[in-house]
Amino acid sequence: MTYKGYTGIVEFDEEARIFHGEVVGLHDVITFQGTSVEELERAMAESVDFYLDWCKERGKEPEKPFSGKFMVRTSPELHSRAVVAAARIGLSLNKYIEKAIEDETRQVLAQQ
Repeated sequence: MTYKGYTGIVEFDEEARIFHGEVVGLHDVITFQGTSVEELERAMAESVDFYLDWCKERGKEPEKPFSGKFMVRTSPELHSRAVVAAARIGLSLNKYIEKAIEDETRQVLAQQ
């Protein structure tokens, strides 16, 4: 689910018979819950709006969900192999990693 650029992930709690969600990609915590899609959408919007208002009242800059930049830590060996593989197909390391992430996420998300 998305609202105002924020992405929420939803899970179902069988015991409580309720859906609960959390906005991902932030250090701050934004949660919401509901028993239907409509309730979830409304609850997420209300939670995000509350967060934005809360930040404004305190003079705090709201966290942006995703900047497009992140650091990846890996072994020196994998780093080296990735640089060589990228060079062999004529890509920068950044473009190579971007392509690998795109391919993998497309495959994983298609399974759901």
